[in-house]
Amino acid sequence: MFRPMLRAQVIADVLVAVVLGGLVLVVTARGMDSPLALLTVLGMTGALALRRLSPGFALGTAWAFALFEMVTGQNPDLSNVFIAAVMYTTSAYGTRRVRLAGLVSAIVGPVIAAAYLGLDDYRSRLGIETATTPAQESLKVAVSYFAVVLLLLLLPWLAGLVLRTRRSASMSREAQLLAERDAARADRAVAVEQERVRIARDMHDIVAHSLAVVIAQADGARYALKADPAIADEALGTISSTARRALGDVRELLGALRHEQGSAPTPEIDDIDRLVGEMRGVGLDVRVEREGDPADLPTTTQLAVYRIVQESLTNAWKHGEPGTPVHAALTYRPDTVEISVVNRRADDGTRGPGTGHGLVGMRERATMTGGAMTAGPRGDDFAVAVRMPAVPSTGQMPRGLVPTGTTTTTSTPQERPGR
Repeated sequence: MFRPMLRAQVIADVLVAVVLGGLVLVVTARGMDSPLALLTVLGMTGALALRRLSPGFALGTAWAFALFEMVTGQNPDLSNVFIAAVMYTTSAYGTRRVRLAGLVSAIVGPVIAAAYLGLDDYRSRLGIETATTPAQESLKVAVSYFAVVLLLLLLPWLAGLVLRTRRSASMSREAQLLAERDAARADRAVAVEQERVRIARDMHDIVAHSLAVVIAQADGARYALKADPAIADEALGTISSTARRALGDVRELLGALRHEQGSAPTPEIDDIDRLVGEMRGVGLDVRVEREGDPADLPTTTQLAVYRIVQESLTNAWKHGEPGTPVHAALTYRPDTVEISVVNRRADDGTRGPGTGHGLVGMRERATMTGGAMTAGPRGDDFAVAVRMPAVPSTGQMPRGLVPTGTTTTTSTPQERPGR
């Protein structure tokens, strides 16, 4: 029933009403024909004081004292103008019912006022000679009063409605701006998270592959140190070059973390030959089949192909059967790129377990380019198959589509979780 308002606002409304009510009493003091007129002025002043705090109650109060004024046969005074302010607040601050009651009052009020004043004028004209009949003269007066009172009540109500509409539009704009700001923050958060995942994925690929090569070469050098120092020296050279290259890649990744202008390492399709050579150097029998020309592939696709092949060969060395060949097939078509890596699974369980991030990273790379990936046991083998468009469909991970460990993988109880 009462709107929440600041104490200062309530005090201001009361003071304004008291001042205006006092002015009306001073101006109309000599014209008051009965003490009841004083009560009418006080009632209209109270309605004016409550107009914003409780528009509905103020409207009811104004109606009550207006009817009281007519029932007691008083002549309208300046306090009736206060009803205009009440009509304004019913549409500007009132509820839907109060707003509708204000509109009805703006239409019915002039009719009642015109009838009351017209009848009073008709009674006063009885017995007076006029050019026309008293009824015709009083009808003209009633129509004039109707127009004046209609403007006095309806125009403030419409003004309040305009203010309410503008206030609602302003609030809608503010809500829209807040929503856009929140959406921008969410987009920035998603971009930051995607960048973090990308850097973590690259870090995993670089470190996992480089350490696998370093460990294998270190073991070979340790066994060959006494039997063949030349082989041990070659293995140490491989360890040095691999570690130095990995260190450079990690430094570039850390630079991307520290500076927005930093660039992450971006191997290309041609680097796959070097990658295959490194894996053969650690004892992995890699057999590569190529079809098509990858020269026109964009950098993002080349990086994805390289990283997927790198992780697949690293997993094959970690978890595959030693001494068995690994078959890798790369097919480059005008619109798609297909990758297939198949190796024999180790059955003795002696191969080292991994963290499980390798397959997740490959799926993410395939998804970011708009492609798909399957990975899982195939008989005695473990197969990785990736199909992606030659030109990435989007540069960002789709929101809500970040792949999990079971999104596109054909999993069985025999799949090793360490990949």
